[in-house]
Amino acid sequence: MVPFRLIPQPGVPIAEQVVFAAKKAILGGQLRPGDAFPSVRALGRAMKIHANTAQKVVSQLAAEGLIEVLPGIGTVVARPAVRRNGNVRLLARDVEQLAVQAMQIGVSLADLQHAIGESWRRLAGEDSR
Repeated sequence: MVPFRLIPQPGVPIAEQVVFAAKKAILGGQLRPGDAFPSVRALGRAMKIHANTAQKVVSQLAAEGLIEVLPGIGTVVARPAVRRNGNVRLLARDVEQLAVQAMQIGVSLADLQHAIGESWRRLAGEDSR
């Protein structure tokens, strides 16, 4: 059983969609440090994706420090890293991509910051004010 849902989006690679859904579950608290994360096979079956795609998802989440693959034990959600700067660097590519997309469609920096803040508060379960 996979503890997160995927709503397929056309035009976005399936691996990216699954990674995003898993990140959202981890950061949103649905998956907590130490919780079991599906194996490559279980993830592939549950998400109806090819085993190579499931392996790519697991590899990316592990590379980002969100899950740990423990030989003989399984895959678990990682303990949060205490290195703030290292964690921020993990987002560099995504932040740059978001900034480029915002610039392409004419979103101002202030509006982008506001949108990020709203999203952050919604995911954290806070009021959006």
